[in-house]
Amino acid sequence: MNIPFIKYRKAYYLFSGILILGSIIALALFGLKPGIDFTGGSILEIEFQNNRPPNQEVQEKLADLNLTVIPEPTGEKGLILRMKDIDEETHQEIVKRFGEVKELRFESIGPVIGKELKEKTKVFTILALLGIVSYVALAFRKISWPLPSWQYGLITASVALFHDLLIPLGIFAILGKLYQVQITIPIIVGLLTVLGYSVHDTIVVFDRIRENLLKGREQNFENIVNASLNQTLIRSLNTSLTALFVLFAIFIFGGETLKHFSLGLILGITCGTYSSIFIASPLLVTWFNFKKEKRG
Repeated sequence: MNIPFIKYRKAYYLFSGILILGSIIALALFGLKPGIDFTGGSILEIEFQNNRPPNQEVQEKLADLNLTVIPEPTGEKGLILRMKDIDEETHQEIVKRFGEVKELRFESIGPVIGKELKEKTKVFTILALLGIVSYVALAFRKISWPLPSWQYGLITASVALFHDLLIPLGIFAILGKLYQVQITIPIIVGLLTVLGYSVHDTIVVFDRIRENLLKGREQNFENIVNASLNQTLIRSLNTSLTALFVLFAIFIFGGETLKHFSLGLILGITCGTYSSIFIASPLLVTWFNFKKEKRG
């Protein structure tokens, strides 16, 4: 069966364009809610032996401590408290006020460390994207027809950045607005991991395009790309579905700490699989046709 992927590329571009535009609007309107990893602060997770009190009662218990506490119910009896950086004495006082509770975790990060982590995250993201362009350009250095090798790398990095990263970030912006989901180091690590996964998926397709180009240049470039997509389709889907099954299990059965990390990977791998099949390779054809028309 030969699926005409390239024939309907404009429909794929439109669908992705809507998602990207929606993500940009969400980021502009809501922004991302940085966690204590970046802003500094404390997070305390406790579990009640009996019924969990409502959020209003929780805030009333801590009102005289002058803390801006954000309570987040988790599970049946769990509660996560996010607040400014507190000392050990205040930490113990909070636990004491809730009586018979089990403390599951307590983390505290100062504002200086949070700022440093924020700057390092930006640097690592830029380095990752530069590495992607360099690696793909090097891997395709023997291919100069019909596109220079660096353009394979540029298209790959652009898709990874503006599609596979931007769409999950837009969804996290919406989740932050609706459910107070915060961006933490594990989520950033997950999204950077997705960049690598997405590039790997795209390179598999591009590598098959390279093999088919070396076999016969007399063929139409669009046909070569379409044939390459059909040849790698099952492999791409099987790899992604295997990873997604595991991640859904972690998301459903894992603890609160892993939930948003696994969600980031689920969103990213889904976007990455879609883009490697329906966006990255068709973009090669679109760019080739644009260059061809420009040359006259």
